[in-house]
Amino acid sequence: MRPTVLINVAVTADGKMDTFERHGAGISSEADKQRVLRLRADADAVMVGGHTLLAEDPKLTVKTVELRNERAARGLSENPIKVGVVTRADIQLHGNFMTAGPARRVIFTTTQTSPEQVNVLTELGAEVYVLGERRVNLNQALEVLYTLGVRSLMVEGGGSLNFELLRAGLVDELCMYVAPKIFGGWNTPTLAAGEGLSETAALNLKLVDFRVLDESGGLLIRYNIN
Repeated sequence: MRPTVLINVAVTADGKMDTFERHGAGISSEADKQRVLRLRADADAVMVGGHTLLAEDPKLTVKTVELRNERAARGLSENPIKVGVVTRADIQLHGNFMTAGPARRVIFTTTQTSPEQVNVLTELGAEVYVLGERRVNLNQALEVLYTLGVRSLMVEGGGSLNFELLRAGLVDELCMYVAPKIFGGWNTPTLAAGEGLSETAALNLKLVDFRVLDESGGLLIRYNIN
């Protein structure tokens, strides 16, 4: 058993999630940011991959009192479980992921993380699971999350994690905000990175909804994954 998995992304019209500088360029409009806050507040857990976790050190918390109160009224914790998927868990011990909250923190990693680092993270309150040697076994990770009570999982990138989840058939819905911008670039990050798929292995999407979300012309597109 596994949770229902939603990948949520913001991309430019040319499919980029950031510029070539990779400093976390602003793509979402204010309306989209509010939508994402609601999605996060409705999720049991929020997951990010290694680059996002180590380079951006996200908080992954519910940012408004109103939404936190709504969660509390439903008998939930203030924030969803924060989940990191990282090959080597060299996480900032006093950074946002580890300290912003209150929130339960779950880290899936590989044997490339030293036992000493696993112990340090555990002593700081994180729940660490070593699931693989070269990369995290995502099937097992989702099974673990299900045993922890996670029924809805929101994935907030990056491209490598998105691709591996999609390739493994572990995604139920893809929600995209498409901003009226062009970043270009040979190596700028896209929605799905990784090794890529051949034409015959391409994943098919079923359009569920699309609409103009804001005055800038940003589009919200939702797909189910066949």
